[in-house]
Amino acid sequence: MGYAAKLTSKGQTTIPIEVRKYLDLNPGDQMDFIIEDGEVKIRAKTRSIMEFAGILGRAPNGVSLTIEEMDDAIAQAVADDDRRITRDWNRYKRASPLSDDG
Repeated sequence: MGYAAKLTSKGQTTIPIEVRKYLDLNPGDQMDFIIEDGEVKIRAKTRSIMEFAGILGRAPNGVSLTIEEMDDAIAQAVADDDRRITRDWNRYKRASPLSDDG
């Protein structure tokens, strides 16, 4: 289905409501114009991860972590992974027929 729009003397146009709804466009949103094979395609511009900052709101329990708490949680996860990887590597080395220990 096609839609028509008129270009103003300032180079502006109104995007038909059906197209805005289809692309989920709202005032202030940006669009990409792609020229391809003699046609122009319009698509809603994708957003970067930084543009989504805060989109999820607060934590379900209403308490947000501080930066220090996040850093501590990350450090703990890295330490846990390091212990697991070291343990698995040592098991692998002991079980390997090429190991000097076995």
